[in-house]
Amino acid sequence: MTREPSDVQILNVDEVEPVEVVPGIVRRRLPATPWARGWMYDFAPGAEWPENDVHESEERYYVVSGEFIDRGERLGPGSYVVFAPGSRHRPRTETGARMLGITILTPGG
Repeated sequence: MTREPSDVQILNVDEVEPVEVVPGIVRRRLPATPWARGWMYDFAPGAEWPENDVHESEERYYVVSGEFIDRGERLGPGSYVVFAPGSRHRPRTETGARMLGITILTPGG
């Protein structure tokens, strides 16, 4: 089986340029497709998302390391969270944490 060069994208997440969202939260934008977008977020100890995050489409995140507190739940490494369109949340951390975030796009979205 042969592959076209454009059918796969491989990268080292830590080599993606980090952008500060707010003090204490850094985002790395991962390659997007027409079907999904992804980000890696690093939260410093005590960081909190700056406002309620409202989801236009389905969003998911996976806790890679550390611990998030989201909607009253403590979420450690291996936690996988799925948010329906229209839902909202405001994650924070006391310890510092890393998450992989994924937005599932709707057709035309």
